[in-house]
Amino acid sequence: MNTFLLATAVLILAMVALGLARLLIGPGPADRLMAGQLLGTGGVTALLLLGTATKTAGVIDLALVLALLAVFNSVIFVKSASILNQSLPK
Repeated sequence: MNTFLLATAVLILAMVALGLARLLIGPGPADRLMAGQLLGTGGVTALLLLGTATKTAGVIDLALVLALLAVFNSVIFVKSASILNQSLPK
């Protein structure tokens, strides 16, 4: 079972690496944020699989902290976009 979990984690990390291109060449800030969220979700998933396979609590804790930081990243992005839109002349 551990081999399957580790192989799945490697596969997810490979997909995350492919998604990195979208983060780097995204046409707009919102596209880049969504690509970053997708990369974060894949990273958290890979860490959870790795933590389960190795039975290491620290890796699972790290995954949960990264998931919490991703939420704050989205909230800050939306708040800054709304402030920017309010300050622009119409």
